[in-house]
Amino acid sequence: MREIDIPTLHDALARATSDPAAPRATVVDVRETHEFESGHVPGAVNIPLSEFVERVDEVTSLPGEVFVICEVGGRSAQVTAWLGQQGYDVANVAGGTGAWRAAGHPVV
Repeated sequence: MREIDIPTLHDALARATSDPAAPRATVVDVRETHEFESGHVPGAVNIPLSEFVERVDEVTSLPGEVFVICEVGGRSAQVTAWLGQQGYDVANVAGGTGAWRAAGHPVV
């Protein structure tokens, strides 16, 4: 399972928005809707773990890099491992949204 840290995620998102030649980057937040609505990485797409299997096509059809996040990294690690077993290249965000906040990055 591929895993990235918060500085790497921040850099990938910054490159994707500032450089048209850079690979696209999408954050998929697997927390439940009420958790997502309480604050998430700007631009993140919410596909709750409880709905993930039914909605997996929404993730596997995303262009560019896909980063999976939750609050601390446990649920996103499960999803990342499962997607990896299916042959998809996605990365888990170590520390999750909690680490994103702790690093001083905004949530919306």
